[in-house]
Amino acid sequence: MSVELWLPALARFEPAHPLCRLLARADRLDDGPRGYLAGLTAWFDVPQPLPAGALTRQLAAGDAGSVLWMCADPAWVEPDMNGARLLACGQMQLTAAEAAELAEPLAPLFEEQGMGLELTSPDRWHLRLPQGTAVPEFPAPEQALGENLLLHLPQGTEGRRWRILQNDIQVLLHQHPLNAQRRAAGRPPVNSLWLWGAGALPATVATPLRGVVSDDPLLRALAARAGITHRLRTPASAAQETAATRVAPPAAASYWLIDLQDLPVPAIAGTWWSMIQTLARQRRLRLSFASGECWELRPWHRWRFWRGTGA
Repeated sequence: MSVELWLPALARFEPAHPLCRLLARADRLDDGPRGYLAGLTAWFDVPQPLPAGALTRQLAAGDAGSVLWMCADPAWVEPDMNGARLLACGQMQLTAAEAAELAEPLAPLFEEQGMGLELTSPDRWHLRLPQGTAVPEFPAPEQALGENLLLHLPQGTEGRRWRILQNDIQVLLHQHPLNAQRRAAGRPPVNSLWLWGAGALPATVATPLRGVVSDDPLLRALAARAGITHRLRTPASAAQETAATRVAPPAAASYWLIDLQDLPVPAIAGTWWSMIQTLARQRRLRLSFASGECWELRPWHRWRFWRGTGA
């Protein structure tokens, strides 16, 4: 029975962090995948490019069917000397009313293209595409965040339609009065949509995992499609420390993944540390960092007192 912890990049952990004491007693393994998407596709056997739109729509609304879907995540783009950069995507803290207000001028634009804009949640939007739509590969947000967007927009004749569409989206949102209000209130504008993850819902998804604990919609969508248990990492009730213990896998469960890779490092030393210590005493624990480094910790490793405290 084993548990895998998916953790932030190792470089974010200071030597004094309690997790480094665990690493000192653990066995170093070969490096695993680096980055968010690479991590997902290491645990789940899915078509490439990953049809994130259909998977997350199915999880949230249950109506993906055989339709082509695409993520259209609200985003913040800021111009600079060389073009524009993607500064935030999909976590814009929109209310339902704000999302509807922003989407109103965009809906006719998509309808002209035969597409339907669906506000699956305030921060997660989807495009329903006509069957047979040719969609070039768009990078996921993690691949484009902080970078010049010109490097990530589809090129050539095939990509021209999508470049024009992206420009039209930005023009409409740039002019939207809600964005002036957000800036005045010290909040980032929602002046673009990031289009990515096009495809149809896969018939099956295979995984060696037996359960997942995560707040990430795409990871949970993959788990749901694979037919395994998936739990939210952040329960709505009880104190955080109690909640962290509550989401730990059942004692008899085998090979669960607990997703902590998007958390601030201090939260792992605080809210989640009691759960990690408990798991380390009871189970074989695999520590997989978003930067690729991996360790294995077994319960008896706690007796390795002779080892130092560095990773």
